[in-house]
This record gives sequence, structure tokens and C-alpha cells, in this order.
Amino acid sequence: MADFDLFVIGAGSGGVRASRMAAAYGARVAIAEEYKVGGTCVIRGCVPKKLLVYGAHFAEDLDDAAMFGWDVPQKRFDWAVLRDNVLAEVSRLEGAYTETLTTHDVAIFHERAVVTGPNSVKLGDREVTADKILIATGARPVMPQIEGVEHAISSNEVFHLDKLPRRIVIVGGGYIANEFAGIFNEFGTKVTLVNRSDVILRQYDQQLVDRLIQISLRKSIDFKFNATLEKIEKRGDGSLHVTMTGCDDIEADQVLFATGRKPNTDGLGLDVAGVEMGDKCQIKVDADSRTNVPSIFAVGDVTDRIQLTPVAIREGQAFADTFFGNTPHQVDYSCVPSAVFSHPPLAGVGMTESEARNKLGQVKTFTSDFRAMKNVLAARDERSLYKLVVDGSTDRIVGIHMIGPDAPEILQAASVAVKAKLKKADFDATVALHPTMAEELVLMR
Repeated sequence: MADFDLFVIGAGSGGVRASRMAAAYGARVAIAEEYKVGGTCVIRGCVPKKLLVYGAHFAEDLDDAAMFGWDVPQKRFDWAVLRDNVLAEVSRLEGAYTETLTTHDVAIFHERAVVTGPNSVKLGDREVTADKILIATGARPVMPQIEGVEHAISSNEVFHLDKLPRRIVIVGGGYIANEFAGIFNEFGTKVTLVNRSDVILRQYDQQLVDRLIQISLRKSIDFKFNATLEKIEKRGDGSLHVTMTGCDDIEADQVLFATGRKPNTDGLGLDVAGVEMGDKCQIKVDADSRTNVPSIFAVGDVTDRIQLTPVAIREGQAFADTFFGNTPHQVDYSCVPSAVFSHPPLAGVGMTESEARNKLGQVKTFTSDFRAMKNVLAARDERSLYKLVVDGSTDRIVGIHMIGPDAPEILQAASVAVKAKLKKADFDATVALHPTMAEELVLMR
């Protein structure tokens, strides 16, 4: 008999959910994690980053407070206080995740695990066996092979900076680059965002992305489109000279690369086990998260299906339910909401207008372009934009997209409407909740 029914490699969101649920179903489960329990999201991703976003928002809130009658005599930001408090919260969550596994009698190995066969894993100098092996090792930031890259950081290191840089160059056009651009800008850092093309956030509706660029420019974020970073040189005073192609060279104090993430499959022994890989080093799996080796499975970012924490959790849950809970089901990837926690944030679910026109042909769009009540009184010239994408032949809402204060919070509820295939008429028949920003969703005519 094998040592375990299930051995999980990687204690991130997907691995922890699969382990906990499989153990709850009565399986003998072990999990190996060489860094910290919690994975990218909890330790060096969405959780600490969202806490930085909250911290950054106070820069504008304190300015706006004066128009609401508040006297804020001095506005001073201490990066070290926020950084240390965020890291303390991360440590607390790591403990909570570890306790969850322990409570469910999951054996935790705080070391690297390597697959040695279809049913075996090596831990240090010993080998254990398992009926099923689940790979949930996530992904890591991609760093370019350029001269001086050792002077730059990725999103992993940004939470540990000794001090706030006076000038930062952020390379990338995705959500990570734009989120950190907003964060550092609010903290008072001069931000230059460099992108190799003139398109950012390509998976989001272009009309909303254009609005974010307009607002970001007014907030003094400098965009360098169709530009490439060629070399980084460190000066004697610690500053950085960034050699560019496509624009003038840039002087900075920090360079942050946010140019994509690569699945963590190197050195896992998957080639020894005969696991089939994709062209991006991702593990190829079927709808049940099974690889071509029947006893080996994979969930989360390491499969490069949709690199979002809630998706990894759903995949881990479906895996445990299917193979240990006797309730087989598969994850539906057709209606996954996502957000960019920029300043202001944007969020979307379903098809963009462009995708709908290419797929459906007959499409109607409804938009509301308005200034949030809070921004009006604060004299902040920043307009929100909400958009409904509707199938012209059926009246079904196939996409909802928005940019503005609390857009992700609003979209979570609104995404249920897309998932439920509600029609524009259902929105029209819903009474508005006034005065709110969300009421704009049911007032578009």
C-alpha cells in the first residue's frame, strides 16, 4: 500500500484547497512546500498587494477630506510602517493556512519535493509513495536576460524594499505593472511605465483601458510605449541609468519587471515521470486536471489555464470532489470575473465589445459615463465608465465592464447576472438603489 492516497507539491491556494478537501473526505494526504505555506497569492501576490493598494488610496482620501470638512494638518507617509504591517499580516495568514492543514490531519513537509515516478516523490534523501500526485507549484515572475538585470526587482521583492524609491521604472503592460504604477505614484514616487507595444491590459475592454490611461496621465504617470529596456547600469550614488530603445534613456532609483509569469516546473522531475508539457513550460491537463500520466494531476498557475487565485481554488476543489468525494464535476472557465486594482480600479466579466462583435456579430452596447458623487464634492475630475455588452439577437448580457471607485466590489455581484444569462430587460426592470454608483448598471437606456 502507498504511503499516502494523495501527495501534493505546492501549498498555494489550489494545493491547500485540494489537500484540505481530500483529507476531509477521508484520504491520507501529504503536502510539500519549500518556501511558505500560502503560495503566491497570500505570501507575495494579491493579498499583500491589495493591502498596499488600500494604503495608497489614503493619499487621495486625505486630500479629498478637506472638502468634506476635515482638517488634516499634515500628510506624511512612512513606507516602513506599511511594509512591516503588511508582512506581519502575511505571516499571520501563513500560520492560519498551516493550521487549516494541520487541523485536517494533512502531513506537511517543509522541503522541496521532486517527482521520481508515476507514484513516487523524493523528499531530501528519502522517497515516499502515493496513489495520486498533484502538482500545484504555481508560477514565478519572468526576468529578462539583459545586462544589469541583477539591479532590478520583480513583484516578489517589491514588498521588502528598504525604502521608497524616488523614481521607479516599471516594465510591462499587464495588471501587475499597472497596479504597482498606481501604488507607487500615490506614495509620491515618480513612475515611468515602459511597454514594448502600445497596448496594455489587452484582455480588458479597450474603452475602459483608454480611460485608465487618460486618468493615469493626469496623475503624472509617464508612459513609454513601443519602447524596450536594453541595459541597467548602477551609478556610484546607487541610482540607475536605464538604456532604452524607442525612447530617451531614463534615470531611476529602482526598476521593476512585470513582464509575465512562468509556470514553476523546472527541476520537478516531471520529465522522468513522462508528464507532457506545453510550449510555455506549463503542465498539460484535461478537464479533470489529469496529465497524460493517469496518477499525476495539476491545478493552478502551473497549468497556465487562467492564472487567478479563485480559479486555482475551484480547480483544487473540483479535483478533490471528483477523485475523493464521489461528486465528479469540472470547472467552468466561461465566465470568470477579473479586476485590475489600479487607481481607479477596473473590472470585467464576460466578453469585451470587440470579442462580442467578432463572435456574435449583432451586438448592442450601453454605457454610463459619470463622475462619482464623492469625486464631485471633492472637486476631483475623475470620471467612471460602466459598460454593458448585449447580444443583439437575444437581449442577453454577455459582458459587464467598469472602471471607477469600488468597481471590483460591484462587479462581483454583477457577474452573477452574466453567469445566469440575464437579459438587458432584467436590468431595466430592477429598481435602482439611490444614491450609489452601482445604480448606473440598471439605469442605462
